Amino acid sequence: MQTELKVYNTKNRAIERFEPINPPFVGLYVCGPTVYSEVHIGNVRTFTSFDLIYRYLLHLGYKVRYVRNITDVGHLLDDTSEDKISKKARLENIEPMEVVQRYTVDFHQTMEKFNALPPSIEPTATGHLIEQIELIQTIVDKGLAYESNGSVYFDVLKYSESHNYGELSGRNVDELLSNTRELDGQSDKKHPADFALWKKAEPQHIMKWNSPWSVGFPGWHLECSVMSTKYLGKQFDIHGGGMDLKFPHHECEIAQNKAGYDEEPVKYWLHTNMLTFNGKKMAKSEGTGVTPREMLTGDHPLLTQSYSAMTIRFFMLQAHYRSTLDFSNEALQAAEKGLKRLMVALDTMSDLPTSDSSSVDVDDLIARLYGAMNDDFNSPIAIAHLFEAVKWTNLIVDKKETITEADKIRFIETIHKFVIDVLGLKNEATSDGTETIDGLVQFALELRQQAKLDKNYAMSDSIRDRLKAIGFEIKDGKDGTTYTPI
Repeated sequence: MQTELKVYNTKNRAIERFEPINPPFVGLYVCGPTVYSEVHIGNVRTFTSFDLIYRYLLHLGYKVRYVRNITDVGHLLDDTSEDKISKKARLENIEPMEVVQRYTVDFHQTMEKFNALPPSIEPTATGHLIEQIELIQTIVDKGLAYESNGSVYFDVLKYSESHNYGELSGRNVDELLSNTRELDGQSDKKHPADFALWKKAEPQHIMKWNSPWSVGFPGWHLECSVMSTKYLGKQFDIHGGGMDLKFPHHECEIAQNKAGYDEEPVKYWLHTNMLTFNGKKMAKSEGTGVTPREMLTGDHPLLTQSYSAMTIRFFMLQAHYRSTLDFSNEALQAAEKGLKRLMVALDTMSDLPTSDSSSVDVDDLIARLYGAMNDDFNSPIAIAHLFEAVKWTNLIVDKKETITEADKIRFIETIHKFVIDVLGLKNEATSDGTETIDGLVQFALELRQQAKLDKNYAMSDSIRDRLKAIGFEIKDGKDGTTYTPI
C-alpha cells in the first residue's frame, strides 16, 4: 500500500498526512442531493471528485465504507422557508414521494452515465426519523436546544460558551449575530443565529410526522449528523461535499455532533470548489445554468455541440477538486480530443515492440503518478504524466524509444489502473458504436457533397468545420473525400 497520501483539511486549512482512525478501514461520508429537481452539473462535479477519491483509496488497498445520503425531506433554505420537496409536490399537485422517486432515479441514471461507483450505503432522511428525534431529545436534555411553539432550535450562544461554533467556516458568533440582527422578534428563536432541529408543520404542509414537540419535520442539517455516525461511528475519517455546504450545513453538523455525542466527529473535511461557464457563475437566472442532460444532448444556447459523459468527466478531472472549474466549448472540445488520444494510446500499448533494454524510465513514471495522486488527489498532474506515457507509447511504436518485455507489462498495468480504475474513464466507442459513428460521418459527407453540387459552399464549409470540431479531419482529393480521427 502506498502510504504517503496527504489531504487538504478544510477545517485546519492545511495539508495533512492521511492517517485513518482504524486502518485499513476508511469511513467516507459525502452529502448527497436533495431530490426535488434534475441534478445539476455542479452536483456531478462534486460527486465525480469524491468518486475519484473513493476509487484512489480503494486502489491504495483501503477498505472504504462510502456513505452518501439522499435528502428526501427537511431541506430548508432558512428557518422560515418551505421544504423544497414539499414545495415541488404542492406546485405539481403530486405526492412528495413521487417527486423523490422521480429525481432519485434521475440522479442514479446520471451518475451511472458518468461512470461513478455507487456508494456502499445510500440512506435517506425519511428512513432515519426515529434516530433524528432521539438526537434532538439528547441535545434538548443537555440544555443546548429548546422548544418554542412546537419547533426545536439549537441554542448557538449556549453551545458557544464551551465550543467554537464557526470553527470550520472561520466565522464567529458575533459576526453571525450582526449579520442577522434584523430578524430579531420575527421568529420563535431566542437568537438569530439559532437553527432548526425540528419544525412544527403548518396545516397545509404535506410531509409531517409525530414527535414529542409537535407534528412536524426535521431540520436539514440533522439528517447528516445522524446518518454519518450511524454507519461510520461517532468519529470517522472523511466528510465531503461542495464548498457551498461549508456554512451553514457542515458547521451545524459539527455543532450537533459535539452537542449530542460529545465527540469531534470528523478527522478530515474535504470540499470541492465551484463551477463557472465562460468565466461567469453557473446560475439558471443568468442563463449560465447547464444541466448534465443539456450537456449530453447539446440542447443549450451556450453549447455549440453535445459532449459525451466521459469527455465531461475527463474535463472535470483536468482541474483539481479544490479549484474553480470554468466550462467553455473550447475547453470541452480540447478535452474531447485529449481523451481520444489517451484511449487510442491505451489500445495501442498491447502491441508495443519490445527490446533487450529500456530507454524509458517506467519506475520514474509510476513514482510520479503516485506522487501526484498522493498530493491531495492531484488528478490534473496525474493526467499530465499519463500524457507523457502517451508520448512514450508513440515513440516506442516509431522505434525512437525502447522498452523491455518486463517494463512493458508494468507500464501497461499501471497506465490501465490509473486511467480505468482510478480516473474512472472508459472507452465509449464499442465496435457497434464505431460503426454507427462511421455511418453518421459518411452521411454528413454525402450531405456536404450535395451542398457542393448545389454550389452551397457555405453549407459545405460548415459541415466540414463541424466534423473537425468533433474530431474528424476532412480531406478532399482526386480520389474523393476521406476522413480521419484527429
